[in-house]
Amino acid sequence: MKVLITGFDPFGGESINPAWEAVKAMENSLDGIEVIKLQIPTVFKKSAEKLFAGIEEHRPDVVICIGQAGGRYDISVERVAINMDDGRIPDNEGYQPIDTPVYEDGENAYFATLPIKGIVEEIKLAKIPASVSNTAGTYVCNHIMYSLLYYISKNNLNIKGGFIHVPYITEQVVDKKNMPYMEVSTITKALECAVKALNKYKVDVKVSGGKEF
Repeated sequence: MKVLITGFDPFGGESINPAWEAVKAMENSLDGIEVIKLQIPTVFKKSAEKLFAGIEEHRPDVVICIGQAGGRYDISVERVAINMDDGRIPDNEGYQPIDTPVYEDGENAYFATLPIKGIVEEIKLAKIPASVSNTAGTYVCNHIMYSLLYYISKNNLNIKGGFIHVPYITEQVVDKKNMPYMEVSTITKALECAVKALNKYKVDVKVSGGKEF
């Protein structure tokens, strides 16, 4: 199995992005699974273009995109991406779409095809907080998740895909009082658990992952 893992560059005034810091520290092989790492820009459209090029180059069996969710305390495995770009802030090239479809000819939403609950269970077995998330937001993280699943669907590719949000890391919360964070090494370990779960859970597990919000 070959897995392509992406992580964004820093955005929103941050000098570091925990997504890429954790991804680049991952082992290159996990339980016989080849891990290919790719940094993508925090830019609408351009992030998808680089992702699609990476898929064409590496021909992975699975793609997992990783992004920062400052304020969340756990590893959030996303269930769904919606066809909506609505930028809270401009991207790294100054573009701020408002109420704009990601793709005009796309479905209203696409669901992750990863074993999302199996991934959560595997991360929790490593004593790392994790949960299923039902919103990837409307910024570039949702944009890349939606773009990935749209691309797979439109091209009839035999690829599984999804997205995982990670918290801030220690360096980012020095001046952010009471803000949740994780050590980057812990996030890396969680992502490695997610990859290993791909071998363990060929079919997702039936456990509660519901939330009220």
